[in-house]
Amino acid sequence: MDIKIADRMAHINPSAIREMLKVTAMPNVISFAAGGPSPEEFPSKELAYLAGKIFETDSYTALQYSITEGYGPLREITKNRIKRKFNIGRDFDDLIIVSGGQQVISLTTQCLVNEGDIVICENPSFVGALNTFRAFNARLIGVPMDENGMDINALEQILKAEKKVKLIYTIPTFQNPTGVTMPLKHRKQLIELADKYDVMILEDDPYYELRYSGENVPTLKSLDETGRVIYAGSYSKTISPGMRIGYACAHKDLIAKMTVAKQTQDVHTNAMFMMIVAQYIEQYDFDSHIRECCEHYKAKRDFMLNKIAEKLSDHLKYTKPEGGLFIWCEMPRGYSGIEFCKFAASRGVVCVPGTTFDVEENKDNNCFRLNFTIPSTDQIDKGIDVLADCIKGFKQ
Repeated sequence: MDIKIADRMAHINPSAIREMLKVTAMPNVISFAAGGPSPEEFPSKELAYLAGKIFETDSYTALQYSITEGYGPLREITKNRIKRKFNIGRDFDDLIIVSGGQQVISLTTQCLVNEGDIVICENPSFVGALNTFRAFNARLIGVPMDENGMDINALEQILKAEKKVKLIYTIPTFQNPTGVTMPLKHRKQLIELADKYDVMILEDDPYYELRYSGENVPTLKSLDETGRVIYAGSYSKTISPGMRIGYACAHKDLIAKMTVAKQTQDVHTNAMFMMIVAQYIEQYDFDSHIRECCEHYKAKRDFMLNKIAEKLSDHLKYTKPEGGLFIWCEMPRGYSGIEFCKFAASRGVVCVPGTTFDVEENKDNNCFRLNFTIPSTDQIDKGIDVLADCIKGFKQ
């Protein structure tokens, strides 16, 4: 049967990361391809206890339909926490609980971006966001990145030249896939440009609390004086990605429209998991849990960086992130990240080719992304040795 796929989906390719997860299930494969926290840091016992208590005492709320805006106690806990810790949220803002940070991207696009409108994003950028923009038939324009994140001068040139820019998408802190963090000066310039050219900013910020070195940089949303910034937050990287609990903080008028849009997608976020997250934050030391995660991930980051310096530094360039989950590797010009990742996979080590995150899906992209939070130090040790042997024997 010849199924006629809608035009908006016909050109969307499956996530290479999701496809690679199938490969990583094979025995003896070392995976640097994941994009999540370590299962070792899931607070499983606490969550199991809370789930049991909820079913004993309030199963009706957990199993019945919920309101679209999200479970009330979790909304208030989240509002208060991000205001107290990060100065996020002003009188004109509101907050909605959503099905992971990915849904913030989808709802924002659905509410703001018309077909043919331009979305500006960092290049490279998060593939989940890129595919969402593509699915809504937006026109993507990538801004080159350096050690300070998005090239602000290049961004301004695009804003000057293009008249249909509707949204700037950025991951300013521990960017996915590069791990780079945008400095405060550039954040202020970004907001000034958005004000000047009347463009909204979507700040995707799932990694902000996973800092292992350096000083915190204020979020874009905390600098927002007018309601121009939409903040996408998530509990996926600090509690559990499988629970799919995220949130959007934005101008109340936009949140109202996003609420209507969410009703067309999934009605409401999983009620049981919203209740569990709310009670976990209330009854346990959430900040202490995050500190433990950071200590764990810092050790793994340092181990991988030292191993790369020892084995790969003569063969490629790489980022040195102050937090987050990823290290970005750039091979010499002319090398193919796709072909190299295929070669490495044949030797039992899986990483993600750079073209996955490329706005233009450039097949000649010479980069690849490594995750350090999930593999063990033993796997990192062996896996980087394999990659070093691969790059020495890799033939273009």
